[in-house]
Amino acid sequence: MKIALIGTRGVPARYGGFETAVEEVGRRLVDRGHQVTVYCRGGGADAPARHLGMDLVHLPAVRHRTAETLSHTTLSVLHQALRPADVAIVFNAANAPLLPVLRARRIPTAVHVDGLEWQRGKWGRAGRAWYRRSERLAVRLADALIADARGIQDYYRQHHGAPSWFIPYGAPDTAAVGSDKLAGYDLRPDGYHLVVARMEPENHVHLSVQGYVRSRAELPLVVVGGAPYDNGYGADVRAAAGGDPRVRFLGPVWDQDALDQLYAHSRTYLHGHSVGGTNPSLLRAAGAAAPVTAFDVAFNREVVAEEGRYFSTADHVAEALHEAEDDPSATAGRGRRARELVLRRYCWDAVTEDYEQLLEATRAGTGHRPTGSCAAPAAPLSYASAHDDG
Repeated sequence: MKIALIGTRGVPARYGGFETAVEEVGRRLVDRGHQVTVYCRGGGADAPARHLGMDLVHLPAVRHRTAETLSHTTLSVLHQALRPADVAIVFNAANAPLLPVLRARRIPTAVHVDGLEWQRGKWGRAGRAWYRRSERLAVRLADALIADARGIQDYYRQHHGAPSWFIPYGAPDTAAVGSDKLAGYDLRPDGYHLVVARMEPENHVHLSVQGYVRSRAELPLVVVGGAPYDNGYGADVRAAAGGDPRVRFLGPVWDQDALDQLYAHSRTYLHGHSVGGTNPSLLRAAGAAAPVTAFDVAFNREVVAEEGRYFSTADHVAEALHEAEDDPSATAGRGRRARELVLRRYCWDAVTEDYEQLLEATRAGTGHRPTGSCAAPAAPLSYASAHDDG
């Protein structure tokens, strides 16, 4: 098949879950004999034309928080309309208003709906309304929907009466990485707690920091991450630290080897993400055997289950930190068991098989009828932040 992947920042993957999925799935689809085209943002005269066998198309985007994604996807869809693929995947439900262009060119299209984007704090009333409307358009116009978490699949079934394909991300196995790059951050193995997140309110970095500051933890808290369009939340997080010398802000870490070492050698990993479905950072941490303490929503419990610790307040964070430092052996055991769990359930090769099945069904016109394990509905879940606020 000729496959177009539209709506992400593109590859090489350096940013988030969509980009990681495009890289990991796209390269494997190429290995299976398919022709894969990935639309990438920006680029210049030296931008690569190919990556891991995938063809890359570089197009500009408006550098503005509310316009970047849609402006780039608009150009990508128009470009695709001139040279139609056999089937396309559009990432992010916010791009659903552009589906009529692909439909007019008879390009079967699946939409990866992502998480509950309208709940993100960075969007104002107009942005939230756009996402809610786009959800409805995706349900009506897409030939298939992709949900990366059972909780998201459950949400679309309950709130929109729409079936979707459950296809999560994969988890890398990085527990055996070295530790040589830790010295550059003045860290030692098993000698720190870790947060890795974009500085956005729904990632609850402030709760992790507040809980740590309230705790009697002796190991430092290392906070990794920034935000492309910071609306002041990053400053709020730093203020929550109150100048506590135990809290260390590293900013973004783009060296993947260094990031993998930070995950693999942390005493615990604090994960505050609440609205984005199955989160690649959580999978990467668990794949590195980092013991997880996560914000208490169904999406996170879905991944690490009983091997995680969960929080909804700063005091819960403090309690989990005390447990981790008081009983490091039991804490490490949780991390090892979580790693076994996610490597068994979140495998990129199996994920690619599901994507291939989805793409074949979408091209054949049967993508709206998910099959096999991809179609199995989620068990009833209570996901605290995923309520319908009207």
